[in-house]
Amino acid sequence: MNSLARYHAHDINALMEKITKHSIGVDDYFDRILNNPATNYPPYNLISVNNIESILEIALAGFKREELDVFTEYGKLYVKGQKVEQEDKTFIHKGLAQRNFERVWTLSDDTEIQEVTFEDGLLVIRLGKVVPEHHARRDYL
Repeated sequence: MNSLARYHAHDINALMEKITKHSIGVDDYFDRILNNPATNYPPYNLISVNNIESILEIALAGFKREELDVFTEYGKLYVKGQKVEQEDKTFIHKGLAQRNFERVWTLSDDTEIQEVTFEDGLLVIRLGKVVPEHHARRDYL
């Protein structure tokens, strides 16, 4: 890790060149991280419970359970929202952002989804790291 510390923001191209020059199969990994579009909708919190458990909270006010889709595929967590337009309403002011969305997070190989709940406009996804049995804590006394 000390050799990485000598690289700064202006050296990022040199670092990436060294990584790709001496690596096989990491292009897809960097593409997943670097080519995700930056968006702020919907807002979310990522909470670290401990070193093997995290919680992802996504604020989805106005969405119904049927309008949401949560799944994993190829090492990514997808959360999609398809809002059904209600044409019978005439808005005087529409301040709630209830647009369709798709958010994608790249998961490490040792991370799995443990539980997904949706209540009161808050989607909660519990994530956990898979700890091999030989690495798990064992008490002997």
